[in-house]
Amino acid sequence: MMQTLADAAHAERSAPTRLLMLPAAYSGPEDFVRAGFIGAVRRRHLEVDLVFAGLELQHLTDRTVLTRLHQELILPARAQGCSIWLGGISLGGYVALCGAERYPQEIDGLCLFAPYLGSHIVTGEIARADGLHSWRPGEIAEDDAERRIWRFIQTQGSRALPIHLGLGREDRFASRHRLLASALAPGSVDIVPGGHDWPTWYRLWENFLDARFVGASHA
Repeated sequence: MMQTLADAAHAERSAPTRLLMLPAAYSGPEDFVRAGFIGAVRRRHLEVDLVFAGLELQHLTDRTVLTRLHQELILPARAQGCSIWLGGISLGGYVALCGAERYPQEIDGLCLFAPYLGSHIVTGEIARADGLHSWRPGEIAEDDAERRIWRFIQTQGSRALPIHLGLGREDRFASRHRLLASALAPGSVDIVPGGHDWPTWYRLWENFLDARFVGASHA
């Protein structure tokens, strides 16, 4: 079973929206709590249930992480009638993208903070093609997860899946993040001062909540 830490908006019923968040490498569900992610949601009185899940090295290595994510977290939320936003930070953002690519009909939105986006080989390939819109990867192998997520992003221009990208301006992976940002609608990208760290991700989280949920909850 995936390690999870959940916080519900109501004890007696499910909220209409569930946010499933995956952490950065060497972090766990408790790090979201320490960084203030739950408090930020509850202070806004949002109708949102939170589930923070851990990423076990074994599940990443044996490639069962997506199946576990689907069976243990996505399907139960669907069974309760929840709208699902899947998100993650750094490595967690990469896994979230892989999950959305594999189960696109079961995700209602993606929240990505400083996501890992693959090796320099793949991102360099896209940059040399003058951007994602011009990139033509050809046939992609089933186990080529990096190219599969970039092709998935490429196809989202004609689809309705909301993708929210947050990044720190001084993040050490900022050049790759900007490659992704250039393929998204301007309103989908949030850039704040900061690096690849929890204080920056917390600022991005507050901005994400305000942009995607606060206005909607008072509409």
